[in-house]
Amino acid sequence: MSAEATSPGARSRRRGRTSIDLRRLGRAALLGPASRDRLPDAIGHVADAHRAHHPDADLLVLGKAYVLAEMSHRGQFRKSGEPYITHPLAVTLILAELGAETTTLTASLLHDTVEDTDVTLDQVRAEFGDEVCYLVDGVTKLEKVDYGAAAEPETFRKMLVATGNDVRVMSIKLADRLHNMRTLGVMRPEKQARIAKVTHDVLIPLAERLGVQALKTELEDLVFAILQPEEYERTRAVIADRATTGPSLDTIAVDVRRTLREADISAEVLIRPRHFVSVHRARLKRGEMRGTDFGRLLVLVGEDADCYAVLGELHTCFTPVISEFKDFIAAPKYNLYQSLHTAVAGLDGAVVEVLIRTHQMHRVAEAGVVALGNPYTPVDGAEPADGERADPTRPGWLSRLLAWQESATDPDTFWTTLRADLAQDREISVFPADGGMLGLPAGATCVDAAYAQYGDGAHGCIGARVNGRLATLSTVLVDGDTVQLLLAQGPVQAPGDAGGVGGLGDSGGPGGERTGPKAGQAQEAAPGPSPEWLDHARTPAARIAIAGWLAANPESLKVPESEPRAPGAVTAGRRGVANVVVDVPEDTTVRLAGCCTPVPPDDVTGFLVRGGAVTVHRAECSAVGRMAALGRSPVVVSWGDEAECRVTLYAESFGRPRLLADLTEAIATAGAAIVSANVEPPSEQRVRHTYTLQLPDAAGLAGLMRAMRDVPGVFDVRRAQHEPAS
Repeated sequence: MSAEATSPGARSRRRGRTSIDLRRLGRAALLGPASRDRLPDAIGHVADAHRAHHPDADLLVLGKAYVLAEMSHRGQFRKSGEPYITHPLAVTLILAELGAETTTLTASLLHDTVEDTDVTLDQVRAEFGDEVCYLVDGVTKLEKVDYGAAAEPETFRKMLVATGNDVRVMSIKLADRLHNMRTLGVMRPEKQARIAKVTHDVLIPLAERLGVQALKTELEDLVFAILQPEEYERTRAVIADRATTGPSLDTIAVDVRRTLREADISAEVLIRPRHFVSVHRARLKRGEMRGTDFGRLLVLVGEDADCYAVLGELHTCFTPVISEFKDFIAAPKYNLYQSLHTAVAGLDGAVVEVLIRTHQMHRVAEAGVVALGNPYTPVDGAEPADGERADPTRPGWLSRLLAWQESATDPDTFWTTLRADLAQDREISVFPADGGMLGLPAGATCVDAAYAQYGDGAHGCIGARVNGRLATLSTVLVDGDTVQLLLAQGPVQAPGDAGGVGGLGDSGGPGGERTGPKAGQAQEAAPGPSPEWLDHARTPAARIAIAGWLAANPESLKVPESEPRAPGAVTAGRRGVANVVVDVPEDTTVRLAGCCTPVPPDDVTGFLVRGGAVTVHRAECSAVGRMAALGRSPVVVSWGDEAECRVTLYAESFGRPRLLADLTEAIATAGAAIVSANVEPPSEQRVRHTYTLQLPDAAGLAGLMRAMRDVPGVFDVRRAQHEPAS
């Protein structure tokens, strides 16, 4: 039962209750002596509004649904004292005026019967079919006796899941909430505030995402009046004392009509007043309000091309405010909205906002998904592919919401996350490099894109390329970006990047977290997300997945006391994989210095360092002079017979698309294997790459460096010469 309904003497709803005979109930409603006052006139108003949008609609089913609803709710009253049937009738009238089709109106009349009366879903299905039954079930609340405090969030979860298969469920819910908000004055102030807060946090964002602006704007004003009564009264006073500074909207509308008439453009020019919340926002933004700030001009035309013709005339005959121009026809919003937005200034400097759209665009802008009728009606009798129904809005937000809610098993987590998700009221589209499109909220990062594309597989993400350039996972994406996510082991890894991907190294992840092996280490699978990823995740799906992985892997949160640099090689006796011969005991560790990575036939020398290990340097390395200055004695080192070697190279280049791919291809062609790589963020259009490479023969080093220098954009390649930072 809705928050405003009461049923004096009615028995509570229970499982296993006695079923009622709908045919007998229908005959009683039609022929019985009970007075229904003017209620039959109310269904007549619904029928008139419905026929205005659907002239050929069959009204018999509406009459049948009304009879069932009226008899089922007979004896129930709202807290305002009105018969309860007035509520489903009012909800149905709201939807009829928006252009909803017959099935939606039928379900709307019955939307509280299963929840508040003895009518069962099976009976609704038997009398009105599966679609009506599905819609009624979708908006039926879960009982507090079963769910306790979780009843409200779990009810919304149920509605959202149902909406994922049929958006008409949420259309009915929005109309239901609108009528309840209109009559909320009979409730206690604290209950009014609670309902208004949920409406503000959940229902209004859903109305916006479904494009039902007519419902959204009225809900906003009703919530505004309850949650901010002082600001509401101040705004109402401002509207009542409407500013008369400068020309009025009526005057400018006359000028616009004359301009379009002289250009022989058939158009309807209307004045569209701002609603209370819009005036409040404009007042906060602009301060003193002028006459033209209290509304916009709405220009309605017949065809899409006429919209641009109107735009051209307005920008020719008036002074356009270029920063206010937006083309939502070429690039519709995610909620179906299409329109041209512009602002023009008259001779006296008064600025007026203008919306230009076709009549069909206007209908959709007002009613959103409701204006689609039945969006799941097969085209030309063809059934949807794989039996699935397409989301008639724009694939993205609803699919994301349905995906992450499955992971939020805790009602409190779901409720908190839902509100946070819906608070992000803008959406962007990014395009994976392998095709398709991802819809993400504005402000989303590469972390969000990774989890949107790969789900839990994104745990192994080690970096990304945005528009062809390497980017950290913390990079904020913008509308239209092309994104390639780099995984430790996955389909996005290019053949030439087998080593380079892991080498995103210290700059590959947000905040410099672990994203690849360090120099001298063999590449391993990515260690999983670090806690810093949560700072860069904007979508609930990403945050829930990351938090779940961290909770399941608590050892990942431990920071080691020290993380010594891994040795380049370890000897067994006097000769080891480092291909050097050192006159030291058998168990002494020998490694090639990371600062200069010597290779045959370089002149080399060694020094004993802490722990009894020997580090081998090139003779010209700056570290040799420092070691000698400290009084450390050199160790005689010579090269062995093996030709294989490891070397670190620096490549300096100008930034350009596909540079990394071309460099790694040149390295692979030269027969070298990438052990690790690091690409620093661009500075003044210059990029520094650091590669640790394994060569089958040191003799090929010179040729490799020449091949890397020949890559367009690369202006220098050199061996490592400096001591790495400690």
